[in-house]
Amino acid sequence: MGKITTVKAIDALKPKDREYKFTVAKGLYIRVAIDGTKTWLVRYVIDGAQKQATLPEHYGYSADCLTLSKATTLNETIQDKARKGVDYFAEIAGVKLAAKQRLLDAENALIAERERNKTVSDLYNVWIVDGVARADGNQYIKQSFTKHALNSLGHIPLAQLTENHLITLYREVCEKGIYTTCFELSKDIGQMLSWAIKRKPWRGLMVDGNPADLVDIYKILPNDFSKVRERTLSIDEIILLRDKLAGTAQSYSQASQKYGVERPLKKEVELAMWICLGTVCRIGELLMTQWQHVDFEARSWFIPAENTKGEGRKKTSHTISLSDFTLNQFKQLHALTGDTDYAFPAQYKTGHVCVKSASKQIGDRQVQFKQRTRKLQARVENNSLVLGISEWTPHDLRRTGVTMMQQLGITPDIINLCQHHVIGSKVDKSYMQYKYEDEKRMAWVKLGDRLEAILSANNVVSLKVA
Repeated sequence: MGKITTVKAIDALKPKDREYKFTVAKGLYIRVAIDGTKTWLVRYVIDGAQKQATLPEHYGYSADCLTLSKATTLNETIQDKARKGVDYFAEIAGVKLAAKQRLLDAENALIAERERNKTVSDLYNVWIVDGVARADGNQYIKQSFTKHALNSLGHIPLAQLTENHLITLYREVCEKGIYTTCFELSKDIGQMLSWAIKRKPWRGLMVDGNPADLVDIYKILPNDFSKVRERTLSIDEIILLRDKLAGTAQSYSQASQKYGVERPLKKEVELAMWICLGTVCRIGELLMTQWQHVDFEARSWFIPAENTKGEGRKKTSHTISLSDFTLNQFKQLHALTGDTDYAFPAQYKTGHVCVKSASKQIGDRQVQFKQRTRKLQARVENNSLVLGISEWTPHDLRRTGVTMMQQLGITPDIINLCQHHVIGSKVDKSYMQYKYEDEKRMAWVKLGDRLEAILSANNVVSLKVA
């Protein structure tokens, strides 16, 4: 291994069929690779032990290379430190490690700061995906939070959320007169915060507990507010409903100019109302019906478990026996939509209509009970279905049918089974396997006959079809 000390000599070095090197200064070497790359090699002694290292920069003149002059100066520094027992490369590695640790600490501090400042919106975005699963795909919660909660609470760091924030929000909603919305919103916010307080990182931000536990929503709502609806339709109201539907449809069909004439309720929704009343079913279950589940010969309507109310594995299927009254409604409906898979097909997509569509159409025709501040786009708004001093909904038809069953002398257990409610304890369900199919069928028949009599009264033609 020879020695060279000039730039000209180093530049003149050519690659060979194997690597070789030359001494440049004491402890400093230039190494030439087979591909012609020239690198710096340093040897030094620490505490009697020789060490060797390759400098990270190659020989050259660009900014990322080491010239002969710079390499010689750096070698002198390395040798000087070695004589003092300091390993230059270990020192550099330590500096880099310390710098990396400082950067990591800064990043962790920033992450910790972000975690401490997570807002109610941050929690909502996680909870709505992982913490709640409603039958409507969480659409009601999303609309409610977007319209009311997130504007008021979304920007607040969760660690700073107090019961005063919640009380202020609920009072603002109550001032708009939408008390049921306020009640439901308080339940959903409470559920979200209860979910959070059991999980990281949220529970670390709620060291003072769940602020929703400190709010009594009934002290904010009016004294006469009740979440439990008791609205039923009287016989007179049922007859009035029939007459209003028939009158609106007749006026519209006879009008020479349809523009400006009150548009009647869709026939499919009208039939849905009578089916709800005659089967005491839930409107959502009905609107998801597929024709394959309606057996006209067996006079039955099967509701699969996934369409019923309940949670996960607790859901069970339900079969309803069709009376003459409800069978005839299904026949009329089949004449309208029987060429599709669904009894209530969606207009612009595959599948069934939105399970809230009937409720919206009925509510839009009782607009005097709404607290709307503006006209809703592409929605009918009139009072053509007002029947009394309070609003009625499709679910009230279910309650009306159940009440009529009571009046017909049907036992509460049979009525509950017709509603697909669970009766008896777990032990009862395990041992008592009789399904009361005949009793349920007779209950639906009695209800159907009663409705047929009511709607056929006063010389009015029956709803029955061939």
